[in-house]
Amino acid sequence: MKRRTFLKKTALGTAGMAGSFYLHPFGKEEKLKVGLIGAGWYGMVISEAALDVGGVEIAAVCDVDTEHLGNSANRLEELQGSRPQTFSNYEHLLQMDGLEAVFIATPPHWHALQFIDACEKGLDIFIEKPLCYDPMEGLAMVEAAEKAGNIVAVGFQRRQSAAFKYAQQFIEDGKAGEIRKVVAQIHYRANPGDNTIQDPPDSLDWDAWCGPAPKLSYRPSIGHFNWRLEKEYGNGHLVDWGIHHIDIIRRTLGLSIPDRIHATGGIYSLKDRITTPDTLNATMQFGSLPVVWQHRMWGSLEENPVYNNGIYYHGDKASLFVSDNRFITWQTGDENRKKEMQISTEGGMQQLHMKEFIDAVKRRDESGISSKVYDSFLSAATVQLAAISYETGGVVEWDHQEKTIRDNPKASALLKREYRSPWQHPG
Repeated sequence: MKRRTFLKKTALGTAGMAGSFYLHPFGKEEKLKVGLIGAGWYGMVISEAALDVGGVEIAAVCDVDTEHLGNSANRLEELQGSRPQTFSNYEHLLQMDGLEAVFIATPPHWHALQFIDACEKGLDIFIEKPLCYDPMEGLAMVEAAEKAGNIVAVGFQRRQSAAFKYAQQFIEDGKAGEIRKVVAQIHYRANPGDNTIQDPPDSLDWDAWCGPAPKLSYRPSIGHFNWRLEKEYGNGHLVDWGIHHIDIIRRTLGLSIPDRIHATGGIYSLKDRITTPDTLNATMQFGSLPVVWQHRMWGSLEENPVYNNGIYYHGDKASLFVSDNRFITWQTGDENRKKEMQISTEGGMQQLHMKEFIDAVKRRDESGISSKVYDSFLSAATVQLAAISYETGGVVEWDHQEKTIRDNPKASALLKREYRSPWQHPG
């Protein structure tokens, strides 16, 4: 979406946008200088959303793949009229004069070190989800942000969804009654790609890409984009994609973090092709409320594909199904009749979420940010604890006050993984 389209569509209007710009005494706009770390698919998605919003310049780009680096620099020059400086090492980007903020869109095994280093430079940060790879990284990142006092936003764009906001209001108004169970799911047929061990592309520095994570033998099925289903890099479908639904459930119902988690499943259809479950059921117990996650990556999907991706809230007065742009409800006692609405998000979730961050940075006021760092840590830790339960084959009981797993040494050992030398874990 081009900036003029965004300004026309969003209810915030041109006057609201202009209020977020820096202005020199003679009225000249000064753009926020941003560095992009991780210039692949999603790094460019959030960068283009920022340019749609306006008031920013992507002044620098970093990537360990020279092809990504060149393509992103070309595209950004086309969009903004100025070519960003390019770096292969993010630490060099962070030393750039005049830099004010960074976007972090690398795979999650790199997030903690890049985030903490940016905090130490005093930079404001927009970071993609999940915040961290393991819970102890997340706690170190929260501490670093608190120490820096910088503006931080996390890429939970679905917090901008008008449909999810409508569902939250419906529930808060008591129309569903007491919510007694929640079920979230994203079923799809995965295609992990070529699993043949081979040399990485000439453009890719595979050692640098792996960084503090284990350096596995390269194959396309664990590299760009496909890392999401590799345990050592993305930690699976729930942690990568399902986290959006777990986050919005927490937001909608005002939940903190589960105290008991049990996940079961396996790799049944994609055996020897991925290392995280292609079939998973996880029950996350938030006090007396069970939140159930389920996915499968094989076979037939739902009879009605509308329900492949979304959240069911079951209350004693009504049940709801909600997705990015759809709201369906069934009233108790009237199960044969459902009410359904299509609810679009004017302005676009990506653009609205990025606008929150840009406005917060320029106004030095984080109050308008909907996905702050600690709250985002709770969503990340929730799905990571479910992954730990799956890996260890048992129940995980979380002591939130002590930030530890109770009476389960095998599971506790997975709260923090060892880094590959010479990198050191911050937790």
